[in-house]
Amino acid sequence: MIDLHMHSYYSDDGEFQPEELVQKCKEKGIRYMAIADHNCVRAVEKGRKAAQKEGIHFISGIEIDCTFQGVNLHVLGYGIDERDAAFQKIEDNISEQSSEASVKMLEGTRKLGFDVSEKDMEALTETMFWKNRWTGEMFAEVLLNKPEYQEHELLLPYRPGGDRSSNPYVNFYWDYYSQDKPCHVGIKFPSMEEVITQIHESGGKAVLAHPGVNLKDHMELWKEIAVSGIDGVEAFSSYHSPEDAMFFSHEAGKYELFVTCGSDYHGKTKPSICIGQYGCSHPEDEILPQLESIVK
Repeated sequence: MIDLHMHSYYSDDGEFQPEELVQKCKEKGIRYMAIADHNCVRAVEKGRKAAQKEGIHFISGIEIDCTFQGVNLHVLGYGIDERDAAFQKIEDNISEQSSEASVKMLEGTRKLGFDVSEKDMEALTETMFWKNRWTGEMFAEVLLNKPEYQEHELLLPYRPGGDRSSNPYVNFYWDYYSQDKPCHVGIKFPSMEEVITQIHESGGKAVLAHPGVNLKDHMELWKEIAVSGIDGVEAFSSYHSPEDAMFFSHEAGKYELFVTCGSDYHGKTKPSICIGQYGCSHPEDEILPQLESIVK
């Protein structure tokens, strides 16, 4: 099996150490894996060493936030040289902005009518790598676990039985903190073109992550993105319907892009997603040859 999209605790919304992810992959029978943390390559060396001990093919990776014509996207970099200084600059830039944005997100959450404090958020991130960076998923976790908000109208859809309860934390993020939503705080991300160039200069390949999510309301951009210099598309994702997967798989062939498979596993942030879950309809012997250029 293949899973090229998972997050360690070096992502601000990830839960597990790189070595723990390797063990989970071993238990699931994953033979090819990549840890693609948000704007960070800290997990790569640890993950590679642990994977080698278990006989798992490890592909270096990162997931970089970027923009294309004003739309926020995620581009995965595979087969990169994680020692390239460009990735440290990306991490430093996003980390600084995220810390400032966290305070503004707290203010936005309070404007929704919730009594949430800095201490609440600091308590949640006490054991996390990034202690001063808060995400929409983290605000959801704090609010959904406050006894006084058990029956709060805004939170009912995310509780068991609610129509947004499958992945309550991340759904709350998408509904309130993502682009154009009430608690969204803008961060200046690099352009998609810049990110593709940086990935290529480090010896890697650029793959558009879960386009069925990020392009849901902007499908008119797909044709331009497909010829923008990306090398592949994550056609098979835990977020994609079979129709989405079929569409992007077909489009990949049309534009001579390779396809990848990724669960986007995070742990508790996305409880309904497990490693190896992405609904790939292609046999592995069709996918693996495309990965030769990024397996190092």
